[in-house]
Amino acid sequence: MQGNTLIVITGPTGVGKTAAAIELAQHLGCDIINADSRQVFKGIPIGTAAPTPQEQALVRHHFVQFKELDDYYSAAQFESDVMALLPQLWAQGKWAVMCGGSMMYVDAVCRGIDIIPDISDEVRSAVKKVWHEQGLEPLLAELQRLDPKYYAIVDKKNHVRVIHAIEVCRQTGVTYTSLRTGCVKERPFNIIKIGLNIDRPALFDRINHRVDLMLEAGLEEEARSVYHLRHLNSLNTVGYKEMFAYFDGTMDFVTARERIKKNTRVYAKKQLTWLQRDTSINWCSPGNCLTTFFELIGQKK
Repeated sequence: MQGNTLIVITGPTGVGKTAAAIELAQHLGCDIINADSRQVFKGIPIGTAAPTPQEQALVRHHFVQFKELDDYYSAAQFESDVMALLPQLWAQGKWAVMCGGSMMYVDAVCRGIDIIPDISDEVRSAVKKVWHEQGLEPLLAELQRLDPKYYAIVDKKNHVRVIHAIEVCRQTGVTYTSLRTGCVKERPFNIIKIGLNIDRPALFDRINHRVDLMLEAGLEEEARSVYHLRHLNSLNTVGYKEMFAYFDGTMDFVTARERIKKNTRVYAKKQLTWLQRDTSINWCSPGNCLTTFFELIGQKK
């Protein structure tokens, strides 16, 4: 294959993306770009299954634990950061590997994301204040009034998307819908997407086992260390929400553990539903990632 090429390794949580990406990057002598929206944050490596120091010593990783928990970071910022980094990586060689299951992050780099204006601290604080004090209902009502088209299609239980749309409407004075063009941007490099998957029972077994390993590695202690920050969006994720409920006394430890497993399995199914819409993904098992890559570029391993 001629020209610079970004190889995207994606798939559901727990399937083995990190190990496959490291094997491929070592083989090609290139870096790995992290595309996991929670692994970008410091202080929560266990619950986010971030690449370990040992794994990062094998291959240079970018965008792993480089943001504070209270920092705002979005798919649009990720797109900008990756597009700024890639020319530096191309100067070293024609390959780069991007690894992660955060679908919006992957799409932001591969397809581009609409240009949404930066949100001021004042607007962000005002919207978050409504959410914390009154819940999502008044924000849904405001969204229905400001942007009925987006209100009709948004997941009304997804507070992150609802809040973001309200922020954009307030900041710009126009509808969020009017700024969402959905146009695919041309990229000055090749893109190869490899999706990792295994049969559902085996994937669920891997997820259940990984949760047990996280708890053995100190997930409870990690969650307690950030418990005072539980209101932050960066911690509104599987693993921490259940641990916080355990600390609050609304569920016991066994229930919290099993709920983490269940919610992680649900998230994996959502990831697969999203990813399977993308016909450009080449699917294989984790152990066949390297072979699949070389088949795609027409070379022998």
